[in-house]
Amino acid sequence: MLVITRKSEQSIMIGGEVEVIVLGITKDGVRLGIRAPRSVQVHRREVFEAIAAENRAATVTKVPVQDAAALLRAAQVRKPHVR
Repeated sequence: MLVITRKSEQSIMIGGEVEVIVLGITKDGVRLGIRAPRSVQVHRREVFEAIAAENRAATVTKVPVQDAAALLRAAQVRKPHVR
């Protein structure tokens, strides 16, 4: 783990594409700004963990192939056809 000290308005670069900027410091915490390409997902840790838990739960559900095919056909029927 890299540990550094930054003051307000100072930043760090990650991988040449992500910049983390210290916007403010209070007794309750540090306010950070993050500049990253749209292709890079940025989440608070608790949100990231919730997404990961949902993804793990989704992989556990085992739908029989026949049921999955029926679900796909039903989804295509409900989707309006656009030309």
